[in-house]
Amino acid sequence: MRALLDVILLVLDLYTYVVIAAVILSWLIAFNVINTYNDVVRAIVNAVNALTEPVLRPIRQVLPNFGGLDISPIVLFLIIFLIQRIIIQYIYPNVY
Repeated sequence: MRALLDVILLVLDLYTYVVIAAVILSWLIAFNVINTYNDVVRAIVNAVNALTEPVLRPIRQVLPNFGGLDISPIVLFLIIFLIQRIIIQYIYPNVY
């Protein structure tokens, strides 16, 4: 059971990095630093969006509109960190 919890923690850590990549890519696209007409860049952006949008979309629907500021990744980070802390502090010590 601890191995399963370790895998869940690892997946949550990796997903945190994917969300960070999505945020950085959105900034680079917004400031026209990268060209989305490039096939490789478009494939990377589509893959990162396909991984993050199903989780970020419901958070965006609940949050109020802040204009051009999107704080849904911050809320997602807080949720991920909360889940990690619950697993580490409450579930992991009670599993043998």
